[in-house]
Amino acid sequence: QVQLVESGGDSVEAGGSLRLSCETSHYSADTHCLAWYRHPPEKPAERKGVAAIYSGGGVTYYADSVKGRVSISQENAGHTVFLQLNNLTPEDSAVYACGAALSEWCRDGYWDMWYKYFDWGPGTRVTVSA
Repeated sequence: QVQLVESGGDSVEAGGSLRLSCETSHYSADTHCLAWYRHPPEKPAERKGVAAIYSGGGVTYYADSVKGRVSISQENAGHTVFLQLNNLTPEDSAVYACGAALSEWCRDGYWDMWYKYFDWGPGTRVTVSA
């Protein structure tokens, strides 16, 4: 049973924006570290962290490569996590997936260790054309 479901991926031109959503009835950003990762299509092993949130601890994190262009937020008591992507470039093209980890990995700043995440959604694809 899929516990995390992403949506919002699309094909856009460079400079455009997208808002991705991760819906989960099983986890909450209030009690877990929920993060967005991205990877090339068909290569999930190459996933890299984009942003993470643990609202229960009042923390958010961003990868250096996206700081200033990306915002992570949550609604619905943490059961919906958004990733706002702005000023997109072709290098942002990827499958974006959300993952769930224990809250302490966010609390202690280790949000970008992908192997700490024990559940993943199937992902939503973002394609940015030049």
